[in-house]
Amino acid sequence: MTTGHHHGTPPAPVERRAAALEELLAEQGLVSPEYIDAVQQAYETQLGPMHGARVVARAWVDPAYRERLLANGTRAVHELGIQGPEIEHLTVVANGPEVHHVVVCTLCSCYPWAVLGLPPNWYKDPPYRARMVREPRTLLAEMGCPLHASVEIQVWDSSAESRYLVLPERPPGTEGLSEPELAALVTRDSMVGVAVL
Repeated sequence: MTTGHHHGTPPAPVERRAAALEELLAEQGLVSPEYIDAVQQAYETQLGPMHGARVVARAWVDPAYRERLLANGTRAVHELGIQGPEIEHLTVVANGPEVHHVVVCTLCSCYPWAVLGLPPNWYKDPPYRARMVREPRTLLAEMGCPLHASVEIQVWDSSAESRYLVLPERPPGTEGLSEPELAALVTRDSMVGVAVL
């Protein structure tokens, strides 16, 4: 089944609702648990963050693509054959030495599935959604992403109309790596902005 939670942590209300819905759909014979698992597996291994990682790696090696990506994220990811309703209004923001971008959805959990896969549980949790707006520097540090006080943090609020993808900085010392090797370095969390590479 698609739902899950960390051991010792009770499932969130949305997880309980999803589990109940999955159970009902299976009982009615409308969908099998195996089908649900297959869809989840596809988003985790085929349609997930590896698409976003390809986008990032291409932007790192191709300055013209990077410009197109920052100008029109949707059109640029379509160039790589990546499609999906969750990215029809995709904005890409680039991290740099003086600015760090991070994405949140304060209303629910809007998320660009086509380039990032399934949203992590913490992204959907009310504490993340509230605290990232109020105290982003503190929360990022708690999540293992401490930033120097001189770095400006810009928080982007995803919605049904606009989704965001963070273009992380290319790690130093990666000049000799191929595009697929670079893509392997990119993490989902770095594309949300809660981690650096």
